[in-house]
Amino acid sequence: MRLKNRIAIVTGGARGIGKAISMLFAKEGATVIIWDLLPEGEQVAKSILGNDQVAEFTSISVTDKVAIEVEAERIHKKYGKIDILINNAGITKDRTLHKMSENEWDAVIEVNLKGVFLCTQVVSQYMKDTGYGRIVSAASNVGLRGNFGQTNYAATKAGVIAMSKTWTIELGKYGITANALAPGFTLTEMTDQIPKEHVDSIKSQIPLKKAATPMDIAYGYLYLASDEASYVSGICLTIDGGISR
Repeated sequence: MRLKNRIAIVTGGARGIGKAISMLFAKEGATVIIWDLLPEGEQVAKSILGNDQVAEFTSISVTDKVAIEVEAERIHKKYGKIDILINNAGITKDRTLHKMSENEWDAVIEVNLKGVFLCTQVVSQYMKDTGYGRIVSAASNVGLRGNFGQTNYAATKAGVIAMSKTWTIELGKYGITANALAPGFTLTEMTDQIPKEHVDSIKSQIPLKKAATPMDIAYGYLYLASDEASYVSGICLTIDGGISR
């Protein structure tokens, strides 16, 4: 097992890519702590436990620094360490530039950028103490090439990439790697709301002619969180079927 005896926090682990990450990490031997506001996270944790693996769920906002500090301390006291942080939680509030409200801008920045900053700031302190850590944060290929109607979202994902590169420099001497992962179009509960003809149009633009599944993306996280990637830091791993070639 590639993550045996590792303690992993997965934010936004209640559904979609986060759920796939949580289930895959547990299968690979990690103790998985899911941080999410969605109650479905409890069911994900229970399903993992039902397979004789280890998981917990905590209802928590990645924008609440006090709650993050309390929960991280609890995990550290219980398990003695925190090895892996997966910053997966994120939201979208799409609108074209001149129609986007200030509240829509602020909401996405708050979760997708500030949330990643706060979780990493708190959790990395425990990683420094043990001299080991894997931080992998959710970017997007939109953060590399932009996308119509996603000024706020694209800005946050580009920011995540830049923060990861900065943390590589700051945290590397403590044995901590920091990487970003940029998925392309992935079939999740969020994309279920998109009309089929639009989904087909998106697929037609992808060289592989298909969308990713959450597990396609989860395997990228697994690599970056594993010891196989011990000398990989400061990169943005793009998993998008070749559309950002």
